[in-house]
Amino acid sequence: MLRENIKMSWQNIIHNRMRSFLTALGIVIGVMAIISLITIVNAATDDMMSQFTELGANKLIITAMGTPLKRGLTANEISNLQAVEGVRGVSPNLSFNANVAKDLKLEENVTAEGRNEVHFRENPNLIARGRGLNILDMEGRNRVCVINPALQEIIFPSQDPLGQTLRINGQTFTVVGVTDKNAATDLATSMQMARGSKSSDGKVIIPYQTAMSMTGANSVVSIEVLVGDTDNMDKVTADVEQVLNEAFNYKDDSYSILNLDSLLNMMNTMMNMMTVMLAGIASIALLVGGIGIMNMMLVSVAERTAEIGLRKALGAEPSQIQAQFLIESIFLSLLGGLIGMALGLVASFVVIRLLDVNFVLSIQAIILGFGFSAGVGMVFGWAPARRASRLNPIDALRNA
Repeated sequence: MLRENIKMSWQNIIHNRMRSFLTALGIVIGVMAIISLITIVNAATDDMMSQFTELGANKLIITAMGTPLKRGLTANEISNLQAVEGVRGVSPNLSFNANVAKDLKLEENVTAEGRNEVHFRENPNLIARGRGLNILDMEGRNRVCVINPALQEIIFPSQDPLGQTLRINGQTFTVVGVTDKNAATDLATSMQMARGSKSSDGKVIIPYQTAMSMTGANSVVSIEVLVGDTDNMDKVTADVEQVLNEAFNYKDDSYSILNLDSLLNMMNTMMNMMTVMLAGIASIALLVGGIGIMNMMLVSVAERTAEIGLRKALGAEPSQIQAQFLIESIFLSLLGGLIGMALGLVASFVVIRLLDVNFVLSIQAIILGFGFSAGVGMVFGWAPARRASRLNPIDALRNA
C-alpha cells in the first residue's frame, strides 16, 4: 500500500507540473538562501580567522603610550617582561620612515622597522632568501638589515642584494636577507602604520637598538609578548600587567594590552551569531513556502473529494488516505529542497570566487537546508492530509 501511495502522489505532482513548481518555489528560495548565506559567511569567516591567526595567536600586543613623564618601555623593562613566567619571547617594534639610498638611487619614506631575533624566530616563513636578524646581531649591534622585494626592485633592480650595502638615513647597513613577497604584515606594524605618515611600498628591518639610536628614542611603545601555553594566558596577562603597572606607577590609561586569542574567540562568537541570524532570516522564505504547500494541498483535497470518497468506499483506511497526501506534501518540499540546494551551492561558489576566498562545502548548511525543507513538508502537509482522511465517504461522493 505504501508503494501505491508513493506512486499516486508522484503521479499527481507530475500531472500538475506548473502548479507543483510554483508551490515548491518558496522552498527553493528558502533552501537556496540558507545554503548560500551560511556557506558564504563561513568561507569569509574562515579566511578572516586564518589572516588573524597569521598575525599571531598566543600573543599579547602591548601599546605603552605612557604618561606625560614617561613614554614607552626601556630595555630593562622589556627584560622584565621577558622574565615573566610563561613568556617565551618578547619582540619590540619601533617603526619610522627613512630614506634609503644606494649609489645614485634614492627611495624616500621607506618603512623602517626595529626588530629583534624573536620576531624572525616566531615567523619562520618570513625570509625568502638569506637570513633574518639573530641574537649576535642584537648583542653586537651589527649594522645589518633585511629588505622586502619591493625595496629590492627599487635599490637593486638587477643585482643580488645579499651582502651588499645601502644607506639608511645616511648610515651604512649590510643586507643579509630578503623577505617573502607574500609575508603578511603583523597587527602591531599595521597599527603603527595606521598612526604614521604615508610611506612607500619599500620596507627595511634593522636591529631595534640601532633603530632607537637612529631615532633618538630611549624607549619602545609597541611590544609583542609571546605566550608559551594558551592555558596560562590569563595568568601571564595578569603578570604582564603587574610589570607594566610598576613601570608606569599604576597610572590609568598608560598602556593597553590586546589579547589576540580573546579577540579571535570574540570574533568567532559574533560570526556564529551572525550565521544563526542569517539562517533565521532565510528560514522565513521556507515558512512562506510551507504555507504555499499547505494551501496547494488544501486545494488538492477539495479537487479530489470524489477520489477520496471512492477509495474510502472501497475500504481504504483513513491512515492510508492521510499517508498519501502527506507523502505528496513531503515530495513537493524535498523536490524544492534539492533544487534550492543545487542553486545555493552554485550561487555561493560564484560569490566566494568573486570575494577571492577559498570555497569550503558547508555540510552544516546542506543538512540544515534540506532537513528544514523536509520538516516543512511534514508540518504543513499534516493538516490537509488529516482533513482528507477525516472526510465522510458518503458526503464526499454526494458533493463530488
